[in-house]
Amino acid sequence: MVEELGLSEEKIKSISKIKNEPKWMTDFRLEAFKAFKNIPNPNFGPELKIDFDKINYYKKVAKRVENDWQQVACNIKNTFDKVGLIEAEAKYLDGIGAQYESEVVYHNMIKELEDKKVIFCSTDDALKKYPELFKKYFNKLVKYNENKYTALNGAVWSGGTFIYVPPHTTIDRPLQSYFRLDTKNMGQFERTIIIVDNDSHLHYMEGCTATYHLADSLHAAVVEIYVGENASCRYTTIQNWADNIYNLVTKRAVVAKNGLMEWIDGNIGSKINMKYPTCILKGEGATGNCISIAVATKEQIQDAGAKMIHLAPQTTSKIISKSIASSGGEASYRGTVYIDKLAKNSKSIVKCDTILLDDKSKSDTIPKNVVGNNSSYLEHEATVSKLDRDKLFYLMSRGLDEEKAQELLIMGFIDEFKESLPMEYAVELNQLLKNYF
Repeated sequence: MVEELGLSEEKIKSISKIKNEPKWMTDFRLEAFKAFKNIPNPNFGPELKIDFDKINYYKKVAKRVENDWQQVACNIKNTFDKVGLIEAEAKYLDGIGAQYESEVVYHNMIKELEDKKVIFCSTDDALKKYPELFKKYFNKLVKYNENKYTALNGAVWSGGTFIYVPPHTTIDRPLQSYFRLDTKNMGQFERTIIIVDNDSHLHYMEGCTATYHLADSLHAAVVEIYVGENASCRYTTIQNWADNIYNLVTKRAVVAKNGLMEWIDGNIGSKINMKYPTCILKGEGATGNCISIAVATKEQIQDAGAKMIHLAPQTTSKIISKSIASSGGEASYRGTVYIDKLAKNSKSIVKCDTILLDDKSKSDTIPKNVVGNNSSYLEHEATVSKLDRDKLFYLMSRGLDEEKAQELLIMGFIDEFKESLPMEYAVELNQLLKNYF
């Protein structure tokens, strides 16, 4: 049975057979599984104590992907309705996908996008419907054998989002995917591939939640993004995984001449989070930005940051990282800026700020900055501080109780991040943070 715990070659073959995949994909999965078994855990960051024999690697809950919520099983539909997904689709989005456990169960987009030849579907459907386009980009930017969790994703990937935006196309409102884990001991391993062709523009958003269980679960996704010349892509994430989830994700984008890639990365939940969105600035004049927040409370570790790799002249990057730690949580920045010797006249700015709300909480800033030529510029600034008692006293003297005053200061601290979000997401973030502090 595929739903049994643990992983083997036979189980991988069964997953591929259920999905009716071509032989080359089955062979790819088996090769990735071999790499997974041989590659150790990362030698940096928090210690990962994952029992891989106690993870369910695949669970199918629906026979097909629906484009009408009325056709989705009631319990699943109600779950997505409670998090506001169905309402958001009608008001704010040009298209949406919803994944429950291992498979996408709902997917739809407005007809205007179809008329523009935009492709927006599950990654499984892309493999079947657009095999040549899929093969051109799959496993090209994030190789399966890079680390233990890219290998695991390669072996058991399921679901995720595939987007292709043809040249000279602007999508006016965001596309969104939502990922949900409900089963005990469950693993989720979606694969997302986004191609924004020359002179095109896309905003993609994803949300993530899970039911809390005493047993650990695992989320190990891979994201590959290709931004063409004079194109732009904004990728917004608000993850609020339950405190039993290991969130170990590899996200990477390559940016062509005068292209723009923006990561807006919110990390609120999970037991351990290790995530470092990356921009490879390959074309002259390319730009990469990452604005992130990481919130860690009791028994949570947020090890997050970003990587900017400058390979071409006159490239620009900015990393803004905001971290908050309370109740003994750990919120750290880990990042890399590399400016190659050929990337003349390039510029990078890194700014990391952390607030510790008590004496039990911890934070580290672990940067790696390399400048390979003398015509480029790199600036790094990092601060770690406690909540400003003078400001707290001032707000309380104006009639606010301590809890409300602290909340106001925290919201001000992350203003730059909130300003990057659509209004409805900023409101949701405010509510999430109120529940944490």
